[in-house]
Amino acid sequence: MLNEKTALRSRLLAARAAMSPEQRKQAGLELGRRALELLPARLPAVVAGYVSVGAEPGTQALLDALRARGVRVLLPLLQEDNDLDWGVYQGAESLVGARRGLREPGGAPLGPEAVCAADLVLMPGLAVDRRGVRLGRGGGSYDRVLARLAAAGSRAPLVTLLYDDEVLPEIPAEAHDRPVDAAVTPSKLWRFGA
Repeated sequence: MLNEKTALRSRLLAARAAMSPEQRKQAGLELGRRALELLPARLPAVVAGYVSVGAEPGTQALLDALRARGVRVLLPLLQEDNDLDWGVYQGAESLVGARRGLREPGGAPLGPEAVCAADLVLMPGLAVDRRGVRLGRGGGSYDRVLARLAAAGSRAPLVTLLYDDEVLPEIPAEAHDRPVDAAVTPSKLWRFGA
């Protein structure tokens, strides 16, 4: 199964790398608009998001739109052990460079448990299947976040942001994999489960 996941990751990363900067920019704008459709009439008070990097689907427009609507947006801070701490998003100008080319909030860390206050959790990924099984990059950071949310009894919807061709029929799953509730692509909102 590990070799299957590794090969799938390589194929998906190559497809992302082949996209032009203009295609990525347009997809990020569409993704932001589509993701806002997820929000209920009563906006969530806290959304855990992330700052996209490299060829990931762009999140900047979405983060700014959430913040403009008065939503408190938490962003991850990558720790040495690949666990995630969290900080408050204060706008693009407040982001600082971090390890692995990431951009993170420059304010005081809130602690790894801060994610448990989120009403909605947006997660990066490389793909998701129609059961909601998410394929990440393999570092385990979000597996820890998902375990933390489950232990806290969080009912926050889990949503992965992807390109249109990254919703697949099936992804190899392991026993610890927790499915996401939805995926957002530039052209569609996918809901999984009951």
